[in-house]
Amino acid sequence: MKTSVALAAMATPMLAFAQSADPVRWQLNMGRGVTPLSNNAYDAHMLALWICLGIGVAVFIAMGIAMFRFRKSRGAVADTTFVHNTRLEIVWTVIPVILLVVMAAPATTKLVKMYDHRDSEMTVKVTGYQWMWEYEYLGEDVSFVSRLDREHDRIRQSGVVPGHEDHPTYLLEVDNELVLPVDTKVRFVITADDVIHSWWVPALGWKQDAVPGIINEAWADIDTPGIYRGQCAELCGKDHGFMPIVVRALPKAEFQQWLASKKAAGADVANAVPQSPRSDTEITTETDTAAAVAVAR
Repeated sequence: MKTSVALAAMATPMLAFAQSADPVRWQLNMGRGVTPLSNNAYDAHMLALWICLGIGVAVFIAMGIAMFRFRKSRGAVADTTFVHNTRLEIVWTVIPVILLVVMAAPATTKLVKMYDHRDSEMTVKVTGYQWMWEYEYLGEDVSFVSRLDREHDRIRQSGVVPGHEDHPTYLLEVDNELVLPVDTKVRFVITADDVIHSWWVPALGWKQDAVPGIINEAWADIDTPGIYRGQCAELCGKDHGFMPIVVRALPKAEFQQWLASKKAAGADVANAVPQSPRSDTEITTETDTAAAVAVAR
């Protein structure tokens, strides 16, 4: 029994390498995510982690050896020439420089890719409001507002503390999800209408501020269908904590069906709006305007 418990404890850190895209309870490591950018961030993180781990192990081993072998009780005498040893000074200057270059080279390349929006197949405009998001599929005549799910909003205002078993995604559900196709490079243009917000879905691997009067850009290419959640990551007011984001990634065929249904629904709403009859004044004004244009010609 003790052996199995010990093995489980040793394996716990390794489980962190197989996390799902969204954060989970007791997660120890950074999630890999579902986009090229999130994978780049994960790889850069792991490279730095292993280098730091190696440095830590080497330093603690050296400290242990020094404290054990060169302690005063064994008659050790301090070496006054060690601090001013030219070779050692060169070694512990050159090695950190090499490590920094090893980390900086791939990090710079991946950072450049984060801002490469070329060859995007579609564009989604994201606008932050207090306290909701508006999504507009540019060129598709489809837009809608996404806000905290009504039931979750009711629960939070009722004073009841919901349990994780009954509401595992409490305050992370919305009434209208942002639907995107997988294996498609999607460009985001992000802004705000009132105050600074920040659009953040951890599984996508980036976070971008939504600033009034400014258009920021980002992109994502989701490789796995699923539901990915996030939140506003900027303190935007009293209801900042109730401004979730839900992205539903669908296969391309299913996304096209969803998009067609949204277009059809929008067309039905437009056709259902009654046209108010024009008054005699409007008709007279229109006639006079047409006559004036004819005289001018």
